[in-house]
Amino acid sequence: MATRSTALGSTRIMIMASLGIVINIVLGTFVQGLQIPLIFLDTIGTIFVAATLGPIAGAMTGGLTNIIQGMITTPKNIPFAIVSIVVGIIVGLIAKKWNFGIKTAIVTGVILAIAAPAIGAPIAAFLFDGVTGGGTDAILMWLRASGQRLLPSVFITRVIGNFIDKIVSCILVSILIVSLPTNFKIGKETRNV
Repeated sequence: MATRSTALGSTRIMIMASLGIVINIVLGTFVQGLQIPLIFLDTIGTIFVAATLGPIAGAMTGGLTNIIQGMITTPKNIPFAIVSIVVGIIVGLIAKKWNFGIKTAIVTGVILAIAAPAIGAPIAAFLFDGVTGGGTDAILMWLRASGQRLLPSVFITRVIGNFIDKIVSCILVSILIVSLPTNFKIGKETRNV
């Protein structure tokens, strides 16, 4: 039988993961609708949950975001769930080891800017010929028109977009975390939540 503390912890994780999913979907859909190049903001919720609750909660938030968004908007999002799961795991592990301050956020953003395209580029290239309807598709088309092969073009395009997006997303989450009560951070008790 679960203790009250365990039940409150599980409830908090479910609530925070749900909030993270909503943030991912709302910001991601908004930015995609505006076709803003080089920024997506569709992982801020995942990064926040992973940085505050750990890699498992972050991975769950990221993966479910893509599945739910795929059912709501376009099924193209579903294959990229693995990318969001990895984002949650990376951020969660880094935040567990180091304080998720601005410097850590920048380094994490750079790591994500390479890791996410390394996983997502082959998915985009082989399932969608690289075109996913994002703001970076124009860069992809330019690279392809200049004679670049598909996979390197998709990877380069995704690194360029993710470099800005992931660093900005991590910095915004770092700033938000500073204002949180101590008991929201990894390894802290969940009393008074």
